[in-house]
Amino acid sequence: MSVDTQFETVIGLEVHAQLLTESKAFAPVSNRFGSAPNTNVTPLCLGHPGTLPVPNENLIRYAVKLGLATNCKIRPKSIFARKNYFYPDMPKGYQISQFETPICYEGHMDIGLEDGSTKRIGITRIHMEEDAGKSIHDQDPHNTLIDLNRAGTPLLEIVSEPDIRSPQEAGAYMRKIWQIVRYLGVCDGNMEEGSLRCDANVSIRPAGQKEFNIRTEIKNLNSFRNVERALTYEVERQKELVLSGGSVIQQTLLWDPNEMRTRQMRSKEEAHDYRYFPEPDIPPVLVTDEMLEEIRLEIPELPEARRLRYISQFGLTDYDASVLTEDRPLADFFESILEQGASAKPAANLIITEIRRVLNEKGMAITTFPVGPERLAGLLALRGEDKISSSAMQTLLDAMVDAGPDSAASAGELAQEMNLLQVSDTGFLDPIVEEVLRNNPEEVKRYLGGKHGLIGFFIGQIMKKSQGKANPGMVRELVQKKITEFK
Repeated sequence: MSVDTQFETVIGLEVHAQLLTESKAFAPVSNRFGSAPNTNVTPLCLGHPGTLPVPNENLIRYAVKLGLATNCKIRPKSIFARKNYFYPDMPKGYQISQFETPICYEGHMDIGLEDGSTKRIGITRIHMEEDAGKSIHDQDPHNTLIDLNRAGTPLLEIVSEPDIRSPQEAGAYMRKIWQIVRYLGVCDGNMEEGSLRCDANVSIRPAGQKEFNIRTEIKNLNSFRNVERALTYEVERQKELVLSGGSVIQQTLLWDPNEMRTRQMRSKEEAHDYRYFPEPDIPPVLVTDEMLEEIRLEIPELPEARRLRYISQFGLTDYDASVLTEDRPLADFFESILEQGASAKPAANLIITEIRRVLNEKGMAITTFPVGPERLAGLLALRGEDKISSSAMQTLLDAMVDAGPDSAASAGELAQEMNLLQVSDTGFLDPIVEEVLRNNPEEVKRYLGGKHGLIGFFIGQIMKKSQGKANPGMVRELVQKKITEFK
């Protein structure tokens, strides 16, 4: 039995999503990222005695919305709890979280695997909590600096069941979470800024064993790549340790992306280490049936349902549908072009090839793309009517982008101005076709002898003489028709 089949990997993820609320979880102060250090703070954020937390209503609504989107049960009555621990960036000495009664529980999410199949990952719970501040270690050679702007930022923690069996599955699960929170508009998913990050619990067990073995936890993974790399390293480390006669110990680890290895942070805490008890200053959270139904109606069509609809309704390939629905603004932009009368497949090709190329080159988002759906539909119509070539369409798109959002020139007007319209006039093309055939008698003879691949040679010569204006399809027809006259 190989090492790969000798052990089974067991992974559970705890994903933290910072919410896009205007204010913090329990304090009326800005939740904006990027402000000057320690400016978005109140006495509550600073841990001053006598301050009282007041829950942000959107923290609760966003939790319910994410719970419904991930097939969770919603608890009608849940309570906040104090999670007690000391750390310099937590001035209160505790974090307001949830423990025994999370607002969302017993959900699931289906992920796509590399072989095209799907797998269901259970979601144990989604609970509300506040973030800690930030310790900064690299700006002062002698001291750790503390920025409390992040203290009190509203978070949702999504805790999976230990159903994940490989680093690749973990990456797929994280990508699905990223998609859903962005579609819902509850989190921007910016992993580099820490808006979405995860802790991973990982263990191995002999193949066929049902009991779980001792696990380690890797903290604060902030990219899809780091999730997969850290888990791959840790799984192999545990296998080598066990095979050499050692034992895995329960500990908290950090991933070092520079050295591509995990390193110990501290011993692993358990729930009792935090001395949870009900938060005495916040009443129970009540979710009524009316509130539940209201929030349910706010949930948009989610990426998986949208992908399947694009395949069935528009006849798109699975790849094209997946690319278009990965990001909600991109899917919305695609549909806005269709609303202007464009056909689905050409519009999809334009977005996936040319528009995404421009976005990458210019570092812009689809929400700031300077060419509107109406003008793009006009560009597609020109190509669909064979009035411009594919290369001319790319040239026109670049010109429209460079002209900016204030330009009112249509694709047709620009094509006329830039001399990019294809000529389909036989009165213009006939003399050119006849001249090329007459000047290449040997090639004509070989073509008539069965070397039909030479038609590309004739078309190339004619396109050159017409300075690229000729319609290649019509040129092909004219060559095939007129070449027989040269027998």
